[in-house]
Amino acid sequence: MTSGPVNLNRFRKDKARARDKARADENAVKFGRSKAQKDIEKARADKAARDLDQLKGEE
Repeated sequence: MTSGPVNLNRFRKDKARARDKARADENAVKFGRSKAQKDIEKARADKAARDLDQLKGEE
């Protein structure tokens, strides 16, 4: 027999939560960047902005 009554709302929410987590993991692989990659990109953008500001000041 069964072990007891089953809360269908909890079952439904757990199933949706598992589906959402799987989708989030898939998106992290597809679109995600590591912290190091983000830091490098930010450093390059900061340097480009500084270089542009220096060129504007020389005109």
